[in-house]
Amino acid sequence: MSNQNTILLQKDKADQTAEKLNDLLANMQVTYMNVRGYHWNIKGKQFFVLHEKFEELYDDLAEKIDEVAERILMLEGKPLHSFTDYLKVSQIKEDTDVSTSEKTVSSTIEGLQTLLSKEREILASADEAGDEGTIDLISGYISEQEKLIWMFSAFNK
Repeated sequence: MSNQNTILLQKDKADQTAEKLNDLLANMQVTYMNVRGYHWNIKGKQFFVLHEKFEELYDDLAEKIDEVAERILMLEGKPLHSFTDYLKVSQIKEDTDVSTSEKTVSSTIEGLQTLLSKEREILASADEAGDEGTIDLISGYISEQEKLIWMFSAFNK
């Protein structure tokens, strides 16, 4: 019996990476809903800038969520797919009734920092597994989120 999956990675190491990806998926889903809420509810002088920026961010998150779920499937895992599961797993909590630029931006930064931390853990796990596909996927996310964190941090100074 082979200890490799269909994409020729060791099953146990691929399972560990898929588990970490599911954790990221849950956190991304909660972040997506938070940012969507910021987009809908933002008020104040920064409305036009942030309304558009939050829409860009949640559109990007939606695409990444799909990519992460597909990667979990490629690793022969099962992506979480209910908000009940997301809320149980996610370190990022639901953010409700937030409408000021300062709070929406600071909460966005915190969420992105959490995602970044999880992505770095996944990178280490994927490296140990020799999983170049996951490394490639997550490396791009890291670069993008570092830039977003920098930009949102500059906005809030």
